[in-house]
Amino acid sequence: MKRKIVKIDAEKCNGCGLCVGACAEAAIALVDGKAKLVSDMYCDGLGACLGECPQGAIAIEERDAGSFDESAVQKRLAETRTEKKESPGQGIHHSGGCPGSEVMEIKSGKSCQCAGETANFADSELTQWPVQLHLIPVKAPYWNGADILVCADCVAFAAGNFHTSFLKGRKIAIACPKLDDTSGYVEKLAAIFRGNEIRSVTVARMEVPCCGGIAAMSQKALELSGKKVHFNVIIVGMNGEVK
Repeated sequence: MKRKIVKIDAEKCNGCGLCVGACAEAAIALVDGKAKLVSDMYCDGLGACLGECPQGAIAIEERDAGSFDESAVQKRLAETRTEKKESPGQGIHHSGGCPGSEVMEIKSGKSCQCAGETANFADSELTQWPVQLHLIPVKAPYWNGADILVCADCVAFAAGNFHTSFLKGRKIAIACPKLDDTSGYVEKLAAIFRGNEIRSVTVARMEVPCCGGIAAMSQKALELSGKKVHFNVIIVGMNGEVK
């Protein structure tokens, strides 16, 4: 029979996984880095996931499809809840997606073991995963009460004291304003700022002109969110000095 059902454009999908969390029926999963409708019977066709896609990759179409099966949905939801409980990260599990995209909190300060010996590395101050702006979730427990660092990805390589002076005490989103597809970045940052009780936003960028885009996007996102929190921009030179 013909009915309304979700259609996902794989070419537009960037694998951020926002639609996975937005689908109350668990009808969408990440498969090989792309969002995919798992089965017609899980999709009610109401389109709650449409507004969550920053790439505009999701639409509702009318086509021949199997009937929506509420009992099958309940069984699938029970299965996905079990997956989350068994997941080591105890976070948001994108069923069927890359395990490296699983949302989790990390305890910092662990020693690094290298070839059976403790390596001479400084403790990591990273307390969440993932960190790339395309992959981080809009909603996660660690955003609430957070000081957020929006960071150009080159900063961590230029600044030798990155973990202690930039990352410590903050949650992070990294991006490259020159090489990334940034079309959904402002909207996603605005959604994070708007939907969570954040305390501050710090932007860390390189001194090169093309890196200024990450500060502009962050400032615009904060304006769109309506939040009035402390906003600061740190500019780092290629020798690691703060300008």
